[in-house]
Amino acid sequence: MLKRKELAKIFLRSLLIQASWNVSRMQSLGFAYATAPLAKGKGDAGSPEVQAHLGGHLQRFNTHPYMAAPIIGAVTRLELANSHAEAAELKNALMGPYAALGDSFFWGALKPFSAVTALCLAVQDLVLAPVVFLALYNPPHLWVRIRGFLEGWRHGKDGIDFVRRLELPEKTRWVRRANAVVLGALAVLASSRGPFPEPLGPGLWVQAAGLLVVLASYGAVKKGLSALAILYGAVALCAVVVWMR
Repeated sequence: MLKRKELAKIFLRSLLIQASWNVSRMQSLGFAYATAPLAKGKGDAGSPEVQAHLGGHLQRFNTHPYMAAPIIGAVTRLELANSHAEAAELKNALMGPYAALGDSFFWGALKPFSAVTALCLAVQDLVLAPVVFLALYNPPHLWVRIRGFLEGWRHGKDGIDFVRRLELPEKTRWVRRANAVVLGALAVLASSRGPFPEPLGPGLWVQAAGLLVVLASYGAVKKGLSALAILYGAVALCAVVVWMR
């Protein structure tokens, strides 16, 4: 059984899984580095046992970096039980689905939502905007990493139940809808701060246009349009308006 210090070392190393990313084998070197403390009791660094352990984790591996910790936790448990074949099967089975879940939620929903919320504060000249972005974005992925690693370590391959209970696809839909609303609010705030010439001065019609942007963005998200596409479209529209002025 691993000591808490060694377990903490494996988790902290899992945070660096992207540091040695390479084209041929993706995150394999980072995965091997994270699990290297498991080989500590198998002999010297050059022993066949240690080489076999590290070599087994140098096969191609790629998933969302925030979702790697739950896999590493489960693999650590299986490796300690000498279930090496089962650990390899688990890695190959989970890396694709976890990549899709992580990309959709963290990078496709949570990051745009955090950024647009921070922008709403930035256009009002609030210096805490960057802090708000970090406060919205960092706690969820750190919690998934820490709790996911611990659940994988405690339950082995059954640790996937933790990720299933997160219901990330449903949360992704809700965050994207919220992002559309905040994006509309950003459009209203940006338009109200001018300066505009008198015919385009901020008035009732500008506020009505902002409301239409909110509703249109919400409807577009419900139709499946990416929140990033909406954001880029809004930026392009603003650029056209400024150019026409």
